[in-house]
Amino acid sequence: MIWTVELASFLDDAPWPATKDELIDYADRIGAPYEVIENLNELEDSDEPYESIDDIWPDYPTDEDFFYNEDDY
Repeated sequence: MIWTVELASFLDDAPWPATKDELIDYADRIGAPYEVIENLNELEDSDEPYESIDDIWPDYPTDEDFFYNEDDY
């Protein structure tokens, strides 16, 4: 399972919290690339819903990861 920022961005508006099946259904409905659905299929089967993309990809970059200061602009 390989995530990129571009692939993960397809799940930004997902209906969190969501189960694996709900995320796959959502990705399919919005026309996400095959790689997103493939990555979601590789997740562990669990009854616990995922609360955010951070539960799926713990290294998901946040705004704090970029050295960009909005106050400078």
